[in-house]
Order: sequence, then C-alpha cells, then structure tokens
Amino acid sequence: MKKRLNTYHAALAPYSFWALLFILVPLVFIAYYAFTDDSFAFTTEHFTRFFTATSNILEDDGTSREVRTYLLIFWRSVKLAVISTAICLVLGYPIAYIIARAPEKTQKTMITLIMIPMWMNFLIRTYAWMTILQDTGIFNNILSALGLGQLHIIGTETAVIIGMVYDYFPYMVLPIYSIMAKMDLRLLEAARDLGCGSLSVLRRVIWPLSIPGVVSGITMVLIPSISTFYISQKLGNGKFFLIGDAIEGQYMANNLHFAAAIAFILMVILLVAMAIVKYVTNRYVYGGERE
Repeated sequence: MKKRLNTYHAALAPYSFWALLFILVPLVFIAYYAFTDDSFAFTTEHFTRFFTATSNILEDDGTSREVRTYLLIFWRSVKLAVISTAICLVLGYPIAYIIARAPEKTQKTMITLIMIPMWMNFLIRTYAWMTILQDTGIFNNILSALGLGQLHIIGTETAVIIGMVYDYFPYMVLPIYSIMAKMDLRLLEAARDLGCGSLSVLRRVIWPLSIPGVVSGITMVLIPSISTFYISQKLGNGKFFLIGDAIEGQYMANNLHFAAAIAFILMVILLVAMAIVKYVTNRYVYGGERE
C-alpha cells in the first residue's frame, strides 16, 4: 500500500509542479501587483480607481453624460458575454442532442465539423469574420446581388456577438454532447411508455440529466467571452471597449499595477459567480447530494 502511494505521488509530482509554476505563481504575482503601487508599497488605490473613475460619454441627442468608466466597461462586457453564451446554448443544445442520437460514424463526422474552426488560429478566424461582415464583404455582396441592400454590421455590437458565438460555440456543444452521449436511452423509452410527450421528455428527463454539460458549457463560453479583447477590437472597430481591452490597454501603457487590479477584480467576480452556480446546481438540481 505504501509503495502504491509513493508511486502515485511520484506520478503526480510533474503535474503539481506545472500547476504551481504556471497557475498558482502567476495568480500570486497578479495579487501582489494589484495591492501595491509603483514603489511596491501596499495600496488599495487601484481598486478605488476602478470603482470611482468617471468619464463623459456623448448621447445620441448630442448631450454628454458622466458615467463610472470601468463599471460601464464591465457591464458592457457582461452583457455581450451573456448574450453570446445564451445564443451558444440555444443553438448548441439541440445540435448536441442531434449528434448524440446519430449513428456512431455520423457522430464522428459531425463532431469533426464542429471542431474544424478550432484547428485555425483564433486571430485568423476573427480576421475571416472581418472580411465577411465588412461593408464590401461577402455577406453584403450577397445581399446586394439579391437586391436586398446592405447592412452595416462591422463596428457594431452585433458583429462582436457574432465573433464570440463563432469562436466559443464548440465549447458549448462538446460538453453537452459528452453528457448526452452517455445518457441511458431506456430512461427516455420509459418516460414515453408512461405517457410523456416529446416536450415532457425533454423537460423532465433530458434537460435534468444534461445539466452538468450545460453548466460546463456555460462556464467555458462565458468566462472567455467576458475577458476577450481581440474580437471587440477587430469586429467592433475599437468602438466597444470591454474589460479585456481595459486590461490590455493598461498593460501596454505600462500601468502594470492597475492592469493587475482589474484582472484581480475580474477573477474574483468570476470565482464568486462560479461558486454561486455550483451551489444552485447542487441544491436545486442534485438536491444537495453533490459537493
């Protein structure tokens, strides 16, 4: 038994070292920079600045309005991320179910098609959507050929959402599919034998059993969507400043301590949100049985 434990610890050592070096140490440095000033003295000034800094924005009617700069940026990031995640869930859930119920060979083909965009570099995918959505792009050329006129999409929130959905869509489909593929079909048959219709089977059987995949998918889409910056820069033409843009901008301006503070605040908020989701899932989906 002791020998087996020693073998287990030896096998675990490389992964522990990797996690310590590339996960824990960077987090410690972020926290250290967030709570220090340029002379590395303790301060909470950066957090105060995040919550109290103001700026004036121009309204559509030409008037200006004072807003909390970084709170507005954070709200905009959350809004676009939630919309993108909701679209990914609405589109991805039925697709995951269709794939899970397909024959094995078809499943492999469909999963490959879902993953193909992930084979390309993130930057290339974003540039591709710039080419498609710009005023002289493929999409507007097709609309013009059909006599439907043109739509100005690039540089709008719609373009940013399209980019987020396209880039993170596989992260919603794959976790849900992995759960549905393991689902016992006899449960569905039993529900139908008991008189449940298709919608009732979905609501009472399929949805509750797929909740772990849904929660994983939402987490994997929502977190990178909130913190993204490249998509908003290219597809939004820099008009929609997100929290990731704020962090990158402060870093490029060599304001490392304030950039770390913004990253620290974002990290804490996301951790709290994930803890709440886990608590609600355990309490109301699993009846408090899972920890």
